[in-house]
Amino acid sequence: MAGKRKAKTSKQKESIGPSKWRLQHGGFTEAVRSADPETGVPVAHRRAVDTLGAMQANGTITAEMFEAGGIFRRQFRSAMLDGLRAMPLIRIVGGGGDCITEQQIAARDRVASAMEVLGGSDSAAGSCVWHVVGLECSVREWAMRQGWGGRTVPATQAQGMLVAALSVLAAHYGLVSRGRAA
Repeated sequence: MAGKRKAKTSKQKESIGPSKWRLQHGGFTEAVRSADPETGVPVAHRRAVDTLGAMQANGTITAEMFEAGGIFRRQFRSAMLDGLRAMPLIRIVGGGGDCITEQQIAARDRVASAMEVLGGSDSAAGSCVWHVVGLECSVREWAMRQGWGGRTVPATQAQGMLVAALSVLAAHYGLVSRGRAA
């Protein structure tokens, strides 16, 4: 008896492009095809769409606001506040375990200072920057899942909250004068 064969097209399609899991976390640009400089093998490069980059390209935010978002994102990553974690060092002989470095402590202080300027993590601006810039969720995802005060926020209002928060951050980081940011 001949059994039914499974179609291999779905696995072939998955290997060509980003996985289903990655696609649910934001869009990608079209594939740019080139050759690997070391091996000469043809490859397709896809870039994830950056929320702040797209907003700057649309003219929604200024270069100073974009830079302020980049500063916050770097500090957030340095503070190890994102969900990405490395293998626990406690399992490595001579590893330090859950110790945090002085650099991480300083970065956490800078993130806390920025969050304080935004009104804290319970404020609309603080929550939006934490999730959209720090954790790199999309504005729409934050508005629908997290929102503010447990309520969903329309995507257009959420984008306005992010623009206002980035303006405050730009003034906080000294990229624009305080009078110009208001």
